[in-house]
Amino acid sequence: MQTEENKNLSQTEATRVRVLSEALPYIQQFSGRTVVIKYGGAAMKNSSLKADVIRDIVFLSCVGLHPVIVHGGGPEINTWLTRLGIEPQFKNGLRVTDASTMDVVEMVLVGRVNKEIVDLINRAGGDAVGLCGKDGASIKARPQGGEDIGFVGEVSSIDAQLVESLVQSNYIPVISSVAADESGQSYNINADTVAGELAAALNAEKLILLTDTPGILRDRDQPESLITKLDIHEAREAIDSGIVAGGMIPKVTCCVRSLAQGVRAAHIIDGRVPHALLLEIFSDAGIGTMMVASEFTI
Repeated sequence: MQTEENKNLSQTEATRVRVLSEALPYIQQFSGRTVVIKYGGAAMKNSSLKADVIRDIVFLSCVGLHPVIVHGGGPEINTWLTRLGIEPQFKNGLRVTDASTMDVVEMVLVGRVNKEIVDLINRAGGDAVGLCGKDGASIKARPQGGEDIGFVGEVSSIDAQLVESLVQSNYIPVISSVAADESGQSYNINADTVAGELAAALNAEKLILLTDTPGILRDRDQPESLITKLDIHEAREAIDSGIVAGGMIPKVTCCVRSLAQGVRAAHIIDGRVPHALLLEIFSDAGIGTMMVASEFTI
């Protein structure tokens, strides 16, 4: 006679088999393709979510996809600035980055956060290599126009040769969003922007932004108003109409730019959901907002 424990175990195993069966067509479709993932938000701060993301990244690599990770690290930068007696300052959501702050940003993003992610991936069974935009002159920066916010930059150009060589050798590149201009001056660049431009340079299949929101909502106070799919035209309309506002504007804008340059799909997903990456890529329903170049894109 089957015990309740055995019955529950059988149900669990049956669920695993169904999940694997549902994932198979997606694994076959995306095998050999590059997926650029912007890693940040709660998924970096919560230890349980961090472990899920790392396992998901290694899983993607094991089943034949090529994940490329771009990361931020704002909270840890703030922590170290405070420790060093430097008060974090922001203007319109952008970090005011004087010379001393830039030194801390580079130390934290390149020397600490980047290497921690690399170590976690390697210990989970992956093969990760840590980089910043300076390595191989992969990312060239220029000052961001507008307000006087110091060494805040934007992407001037990307040479994806180094990253491509790592991808083709089955390494997982982990890239911090610090880059230099032609004179060697370091700049702090928004990680979403770097991820979008890098995805375009790599001709990636997908750009995925891990965020602290469910995706694009028609009503920001109603999670059930999630927009699951829209094209470039609809995304621009959502910005113009105010559906997309505040901190979501640069995220949607970088997705639109990547799609316009050939990335097949861009996703904004909730990194607070366990295994969000696998749910979005390998399940029929997905969990966030997917953007495509046009309504005819499959």
